[in-house]
Amino acid sequence: MSGGREYLEALARKYVHEAMMNEKVGNKIDAAKNYKKAAEIIMMIINNYKNDPMIHIYKSLAESYINKAKELEEESKVSVSIGGEKEETDEDVVKDYVLIEKPSVKFEDVIGLDSAKQAIIDSIVYPTKRPDLFPLGWPRNILLYGPPGCGKTLLAAAVANEIDGVFMQIDAANLMSKWLGEAEKRVAAIFRYARKVGTSKPVIIFVDEADSLLGVYENEIGGEARVRNQFLKELDGLGDKGKKYFIYVIAATNKPWKLDIGFLRRFQRRIYIPPPNKEARKSLFEYYTKFFKLAPDVNLDQLAEKTEGYSASDIRDIVLEAYLRTVRELFRSNNINDNPRPITMQDFIEVIQHRKPSISPEMLKLYEEWGKNFGAVA
Repeated sequence: MSGGREYLEALARKYVHEAMMNEKVGNKIDAAKNYKKAAEIIMMIINNYKNDPMIHIYKSLAESYINKAKELEEESKVSVSIGGEKEETDEDVVKDYVLIEKPSVKFEDVIGLDSAKQAIIDSIVYPTKRPDLFPLGWPRNILLYGPPGCGKTLLAAAVANEIDGVFMQIDAANLMSKWLGEAEKRVAAIFRYARKVGTSKPVIIFVDEADSLLGVYENEIGGEARVRNQFLKELDGLGDKGKKYFIYVIAATNKPWKLDIGFLRRFQRRIYIPPPNKEARKSLFEYYTKFFKLAPDVNLDQLAEKTEGYSASDIRDIVLEAYLRTVRELFRSNNINDNPRPITMQDFIEVIQHRKPSISPEMLKLYEEWGKNFGAVA
């Protein structure tokens, strides 16, 4: 199966999942929108892979999603227009990407990663507060790469709380939700808006899962390349001489080797976000267990030793699973008005025995080799 079709199928599945979740909670309007988006993606596959032997299955899927959307629209008595009938304005586009409420994460909530945090402060926080101290300019584009669950998204969110600016979040799912010919227009509109406000107020454009949006695949159907080229054009525009835009692009990826080489060249800072070391793992256990009652035998140093190779999100999940064991016992005892017992060391040990790290040594070697070849910073 070609890379382009795999990408589109994954995107369609994502929209179907979102539709089902919205339908489950009674949000029929958004459910209908997501079913229609899924149908549009399936239609892209049909139009670009006409000789595929599974074409009849794709047609059946697209038809079923459209019919489901119509049913939900009728039930909610709201007419949701199918994409393509109304051209979006810049204001329409921006509403999809600007976060009205900035993430609540702060730098102190990001455990460890001191060198990465300092690199971001040097590149974004300092120039924003004192641009006069940077006569030669400053890095505007930062790539955060590394294994999943180690803090890339948290770092980007924390920056938004350090500067009084606009935070825009982009990923393949919310950008490629229309016909592929419209996606590059959305990219242009996003950067037009950023330039409009970026002369007086900082703007952070966060590109999540950058490899899905700006990666290079063996078989592409054309739209991906156009979006990638438009994005590169906009990045070049941020470096216009004499322009003091306070616009920063932070991209995060788990697969940096998939990224277009032209994209990499435009990112002055490429920062490796590694798994937490022993000290950071202990700090993570301290941070996540502060919300719960621990038994006296819990030894966080030993837990840090036992979780070599675990990501920050792995450790959070370990703490939550250990706590869930105490809640489960409480409900099974029928004394639901009591408080859960303290979490013991044995709870943690049993959870760790059954939960393996999400990061393998082979995966880490890939990041190390890529960093050597492309001059990772920090």
